[in-house]
Amino acid sequence: MDILLVASAFNSLSQRAYAELSDAGHRVDVVLATHGPEPVRAAVRELRPELIIAPLLKTALPEDIWRAHTCLIVHPGPPGDRGPSSLDWAVAGDVTEWGVTVLQAEAAMDAGPVWADEPFPVPAVGKSDLYRNETADAAMTALHRAVRRYADGDHKPRPQNADWPSVTWRDHFRQDRRRIDWEHDDTETVLRRLRGADSQPGVLDELQGREVFLHGGHPEDQLRGRPGDLLATRAGALCRATRDGAVWIPELRPRKNSGDPAPFRRPAATVLASWSAPHTPALPEIPAPLDLPADRRTYTDIRYREQGATGFVTFSFPGGAMSTDQCRRLLAAYQYALARPTSVLVLGGARDFFSNGIHLNVIEGAPDPGEESWRNLDAMDDVVEAVLRTTDRLVIAALAGNAAAGGAMLALAADEVWCRTGAVLNPHYRRMGLYGSEFWTYSLPRRTGPETARRLTTEALPVSAARGVRLGLVDRLVPTAPADFAGTVEAMATALATAPGLADRIAAKAAAREADEAARPLADHRRDELARMHAIFSDPTAPYHALRSAFVRKVPAATTRPLHLGDGR
Repeated sequence: MDILLVASAFNSLSQRAYAELSDAGHRVDVVLATHGPEPVRAAVRELRPELIIAPLLKTALPEDIWRAHTCLIVHPGPPGDRGPSSLDWAVAGDVTEWGVTVLQAEAAMDAGPVWADEPFPVPAVGKSDLYRNETADAAMTALHRAVRRYADGDHKPRPQNADWPSVTWRDHFRQDRRRIDWEHDDTETVLRRLRGADSQPGVLDELQGREVFLHGGHPEDQLRGRPGDLLATRAGALCRATRDGAVWIPELRPRKNSGDPAPFRRPAATVLASWSAPHTPALPEIPAPLDLPADRRTYTDIRYREQGATGFVTFSFPGGAMSTDQCRRLLAAYQYALARPTSVLVLGGARDFFSNGIHLNVIEGAPDPGEESWRNLDAMDDVVEAVLRTTDRLVIAALAGNAAAGGAMLALAADEVWCRTGAVLNPHYRRMGLYGSEFWTYSLPRRTGPETARRLTTEALPVSAARGVRLGLVDRLVPTAPADFAGTVEAMATALATAPGLADRIAAKAAAREADEAARPLADHRRDELARMHAIFSDPTAPYHALRSAFVRKVPAATTRPLHLGDGR
């Protein structure tokens, strides 16, 4: 079928819907509803779609469109749930199960006939993590079912009429419901409120007399202090005391009317240090050991552990972005792992993002964004090169979630890429106006062939995990629920470490690396890529700078047709 996706942003779910529906044989296009209804109407007139789907829509579809076309809305709530903040209410209510409903658009919000629905479990994770994983899995299951039913032509969607068992309208989840009372709220309440706003909109609060939004929350099991006081820093996060414990807050966002020139999410300790106020406390940096015991309830973004002859370097950075500091610490952890007596080494987090490459928010907030871009990229290249030059063991990139740009190339540097079926790959840089680095000119053609590599980097489209296998980007699909991914990967990796023929595989890998080095040294790839990137970073008129700033500051893109780069639409 010809399907048009209408979305408020080409976000993770919209990309996954595009990729998976395309895999199913449908002809899919996308229009963004970011500049009023006219671009949507124009796309409908041009494409004449058989079906319109809204995987993420913050504004109503024009009435003339939903009256003339079947329009399916993906609502992140169970049947009968209505309103704009469903997931917020689910996290705030500490529910253990929620659902997704695919319903037909009509005049009343979320009140149309139901084409499909799917329940999902709600673990104690951040709202954005929940959205990209359990919610997205359920959404795609329901959406595929709804599309099949529509294509069959004989399914009658269930109307939400007077016989509907229950209907609950949930208002917009406003800041007054999120507010933290540091004197009286216990740690679990504080964590639930922080997790319910981890990406957007954050929890409005006050630090050192300034209004800021708090993003993300993790427990702390040892540090204590007076409720509301700041206690320490770790890896860019701030530790803040509660009435019965403490929490770690990874990121802050100054309020727009605060006068701060960088009112976007950045590492919390960085924002605090930028204020340079006399009353800003000098906090101790308390790093977590790499081999932090599994039973500790505290924050760390990088860990190392072993299971037999298998090592695991696990990392999880907010939003999947990797700053200069995070890259350097990850490299140190990787080098530590290389000194351990293992034959298989696994890289990746337990769930959610693998990596999205360099940290555009940190770069945008730097005194010289061009220079910080260069420092960040150089540090990222160091990590990727270390993986490529590992010849004494097999390296596995385990992708619990999405990977993009340099993060995708970090995965491709490994010997094998294991990918959860719900992950989306974006192995390209063009949407940010970049040529790319991280040895992509070596790793990508090596896996896909030069022609496919050229097409992936120029078309700059999202790739499903399943298509990644067909293209050579992914070696093994891991068809598990998000909560089961880490355990499944551990079992797979430990089995690989004891598999017959492993020593021969490692020897063959070393010989192949030696032959590739003789044909063209990795240093040549790095030099040529960095030369192209340096020219972009040092040119203030390069599109990268405006694209980066718009992305970080949430300025809607001028184009409303994200699949049509460079054609003016």
